Amino acid sequence: MSGQTSPSNPTITDPYQHIQIIPNPDGTITRDPNRYPNSSPSPDPKDPTPVLSKDIIINQSEKTWVRIFLPRQTIVDSSSTTKLPLIVYFHGGGFINCSASSTVFHDFCSSMVLDLHVAVVSVDYRLAPEHRLPAAYDDAMEVLQWIKTTQEDWLREYVDYTRCFLMGSSAGANAAYHAGLCVSQEAGNLVPLKIKGLILHHPFIGGVQRTGSEVKLVNEPHLPLCVNDLMWNLALPLGVDRDHEYCNPVVDGGSKLWKNVRLLGWKVMVTGCDGDPMMDRQMEFVDMLVTKDVRVVGHFSTGGYHVVELKELTCSVERFHA
Repeated sequence: MSGQTSPSNPTITDPYQHIQIIPNPDGTITRDPNRYPNSSPSPDPKDPTPVLSKDIIINQSEKTWVRIFLPRQTIVDSSSTTKLPLIVYFHGGGFINCSASSTVFHDFCSSMVLDLHVAVVSVDYRLAPEHRLPAAYDDAMEVLQWIKTTQEDWLREYVDYTRCFLMGSSAGANAAYHAGLCVSQEAGNLVPLKIKGLILHHPFIGGVQRTGSEVKLVNEPHLPLCVNDLMWNLALPLGVDRDHEYCNPVVDGGSKLWKNVRLLGWKVMVTGCDGDPMMDRQMEFVDMLVTKDVRVVGHFSTGGYHVVELKELTCSVERFHA
């Protein structure tokens, strides 16, 4: 029965406690530093790791940066002249938690590099509520401009700028699609960087009216509805609700900027699963893109839970072959 709970799936009454954050009187939050382990980069080609990575500061004053991932073999094999497609990746965490160094995202990016033979630029954007939306979107655009102009050798020497995809998981997928909409207005200004499409992995989206999957999975332990609501309350601009365009991509028929995406010929992939409370919204989002003649593919699996692939890397990332 929808909304039914059991001893193994109890009602969540304190979303702050569930995700281990503490609200502060000044509107900030205190995060548990041990909740999300971090991984250090491995930039030395002498390191036997199959994937090399290094961190580059983007904006010193805003404390934003990126982590670049490359196959080690690409760097050590001087005879190779084939350049790699680029995935610009945005991590999840409900816009309030995690970073590009979080082990779960570091490992996922490393797996993509090996399985898809790509380069990855993983973006560390500012978090809410200290920096509410659209701060993360602004940081995404700044990174794309940086990629366009940087002389960073890992990108200039090994990356094919004409084959770039924007990708994100959960809140990162939300950031990827908003960045994509912004880019679609000025795609020519990013040359030589050429976006080919968007890969939206379990996109974090919402709305005021409850959907069937939200009601059915109200106490789903990985992302209970009250936690979802709290994250949006902390991330959205003050004074707006979940039907704001940052949260609800289908409100008022969806953004008119999707016309640009169609004209540019970008491909859009949206993935999800029926264990995710947001699946109904994700499917509605896909349906909306179909009506706008966007080249979109929805891949929705049975079972699982929100961003299951991040926690169970045995789930193949082959679905993200572009």
